[in-house]
Amino acid sequence: MKIGITCYPTYGGSGVVATELGKELALLGHEVHFISYAIPHRLMHFFENIYYHQVEISSYPLFEQQLYGLSLTSKMLEVVEFEKLDLLHVHYAIPHAVSAYLAKQVLKQNHSDIKIITTLHGTDITLVGLEPSFLPLVKFSIENSDGVTAVSRFLKEKSITNYNIDKDIEVIYNFVDTKLFKPDKNAQLRKSIAPNNEKVLVHTSNFRPVKRVCDTIKILSLVKKELPAKLLLVGDGPDRSDCERLVRDLGLQDDVIFLGKQDGLEELLIVADIFLMPSQSESFGLSALEAMSCGLPVVSSSVGGLPELVNHNETGFIAEFGDINRMAKYVLDLLTNEKKYKKFSNNAREKAVTSFDKKIVVPKYLEYYEKILLQKESPSV
Repeated sequence: MKIGITCYPTYGGSGVVATELGKELALLGHEVHFISYAIPHRLMHFFENIYYHQVEISSYPLFEQQLYGLSLTSKMLEVVEFEKLDLLHVHYAIPHAVSAYLAKQVLKQNHSDIKIITTLHGTDITLVGLEPSFLPLVKFSIENSDGVTAVSRFLKEKSITNYNIDKDIEVIYNFVDTKLFKPDKNAQLRKSIAPNNEKVLVHTSNFRPVKRVCDTIKILSLVKKELPAKLLLVGDGPDRSDCERLVRDLGLQDDVIFLGKQDGLEELLIVADIFLMPSQSESFGLSALEAMSCGLPVVSSSVGGLPELVNHNETGFIAEFGDINRMAKYVLDLLTNEKKYKKFSNNAREKAVTSFDKKIVVPKYLEYYEKILLQKESPSV
């Protein structure tokens, strides 16, 4: 197949999933064309069967704001026409699904067509799309896609409820490369982070308020009352300054390590003992899955799709968001019981391998592609 993929090229989960999916499809012999304003950050090397098309945004003085959505539509039309694409797979509803719909209508005028598949990832449904100015457009773009997938059952139900959608939504979970993200030892890096053999907690995110990164620091402060520990914070975003301020206020400058945005997360995760995800909202939790694949138990909030990923008292623990005392208790429970910790670690790795490995999930996307391509026309268009 010839597949166009549009995603945000940033460090967020939707861009990571889209990029990793494209890479796997290319390895299987399909031709993949990424259409975005920048190269996705996990696509920084040459991959056979993968092509990148940059969206060119006009800087005409009349336009006070960039017209990304329309520029994206134009680039989609160009790539569909000249590369003879079979389908467009867009990740994140705003504005990608809308741009794809416009492209489809133009193609129809030219007696051509393209199938559109929209994958919903989370904040496009639970946050951005609920703004009154966007809500009708998100609903319209979902209902007028030829196929729609969601990364968790929670997100599927939320989409149907929030937008009163009468549309079949296929749940296809996020996936992980379990051969890349695997338990391993990096004694040298571990020693540099925890020179006195302290326990290591880790969190990765885009540091948005919804991630509640400050809670990870508060959890560390409670854990440190019982045993020596360090906290690795990977990523960057609007809450980083607040986090740094909290670290100074709590006197934890020597115990919290800010690493900023990093590639090669698999090399960092393996030096940690537990992954923290105290989010207020989380449609799936890709970073938690990557940690589980490395054998890290996860202590998370019980929101969104996280209970579909983290088995309470088996692969980790879940608590109400904001309940840092309980989360700290769960962390200490694992770190002070070696036998229990090892069992949870093995369970986390096993669930990643048996339920979320790329070899299990990617074929589900291919099956869905074939199903949509066989449809004569989406009944809602």
